[in-house]
Amino acid sequence: MKVIVTGGAGFIGSHLCLRLLEAGQEVIAIDDLSLGQKKYLDPCFKFKKFKFVKEDLTKFNRIKKFFKNVHRVWHLAANSDILAGAKSTDRDLKIGTIATYNVLEAARLNKVKEFVFSSTSAIYGEAEIKPTPENYGPLLPISFYGASKLACEALATAFSHNFEMKVWIYRFANIVGPHTTHGVIHDFIKKLKKNPRELAILGNGQQAKSYLHVNDCINAMIFGLENVSNEVNLFNLASSGVCQVDKIADYVIQAMGLKAQKKYSGGIQGWKGDVAQVKISAEKLHNLGFKPTYDSEAAVKLAISEILNDKKYGMN
Repeated sequence: MKVIVTGGAGFIGSHLCLRLLEAGQEVIAIDDLSLGQKKYLDPCFKFKKFKFVKEDLTKFNRIKKFFKNVHRVWHLAANSDILAGAKSTDRDLKIGTIATYNVLEAARLNKVKEFVFSSTSAIYGEAEIKPTPENYGPLLPISFYGASKLACEALATAFSHNFEMKVWIYRFANIVGPHTTHGVIHDFIKKLKKNPRELAILGNGQQAKSYLHVNDCINAMIFGLENVSNEVNLFNLASSGVCQVDKIADYVIQAMGLKAQKKYSGGIQGWKGDVAQVKISAEKLHNLGFKPTYDSEAAVKLAISEILNDKKYGMN
């Protein structure tokens, strides 16, 4: 099977590329390296069936040729730094929505029949029902990232209906593990490297969210592909429980052997667009037989250890 992984040098994409190669698939990773890092793909270059393409997905005429004879597209590329998207309001539109349209159109023109899309729990906005199920509505995202992902979901389902392209949409909780390029664990480690005596925390530290380890994330996506094959297949991906930002701060400080004082900026949100309390239901996939290895707190603790010991990550 020949597949494309967009965002292939990114956090989740780099792990996915290696998993697919180990399964014997031919993989083309496309990444503009704006967030991802080519060094994360070092293990992939050992496989003859691997190809890396440095390209910008907003340049349609430059990317469409790579989709020839491809069976499945894993579209993971996005501006996953939500805070950066709030500062530049067209960022998610360009590298999120428009890039997704380009990937779908390139897939259509080359008769690709399967499209896997990494969406987000941010599409739910500040949901009144928790744990939030897939059929919750209305969907009112409060970040440009969430708004872009919701638009991308709509594009994917429209392409699916009109061009007989099967679609799998996965709404991620917060994914953690080695190769992260942003996020609370990444930020805390960077801050403590700079100043080991004090840790600045956005908000009041009481923000609580579901965290899923990257290995469980990939296992869940593959499980969904192998077990459900409707025209459109939609799943939340999350582990059980939540973990508070304040606890994550304690875990990072302890793992780094420090005695840093925590300093809070205040407020229930870390920043505008931040959904402070996130708990999504993963019962739909669980009822099919999938269960993550780690709950939220265990995933966070493992990720902290992995990141601090990952030489390629540069945090050790």
